[in-house]
Amino acid sequence: MSKTAKTVIRRQKLRWRIRKNVKGTAQSPRLSVFRSNKDIYAQLIDDATGLTLASANSRQKDIAAQSGTKSEKAAFVGKVIAQKAKDLGIEVCIFDRGGYLYHGRVKSLADGAREGGLKF
Repeated sequence: MSKTAKTVIRRQKLRWRIRKNVKGTAQSPRLSVFRSNKDIYAQLIDDATGLTLASANSRQKDIAAQSGTKSEKAAFVGKVIAQKAKDLGIEVCIFDRGGYLYHGRVKSLADGAREGGLKF
């Protein structure tokens, strides 16, 4: 088995372990993070109904036009998702790091969401 396959399997096991305890509702949805090599994606998910309430990513035109590092763009994605949540009347969410370590771009996104007004 290749090293990348082992890494993917390890992260999947971490995701399952995290998701056993993290459930989102309509009042406090789950803020799910996906990180690729180039971009970062965030979604507010209501697990009770299985609906995505809002989403933001670094590929959107207004965010992709920003200059800066990937961590700075992740912080901007956090602020955008927080603004969309405020527009929906959501102030509290549950953070789901998606099996990634809580540092770098994942932490920048969380800090940006906190600056935008989300509490978790």
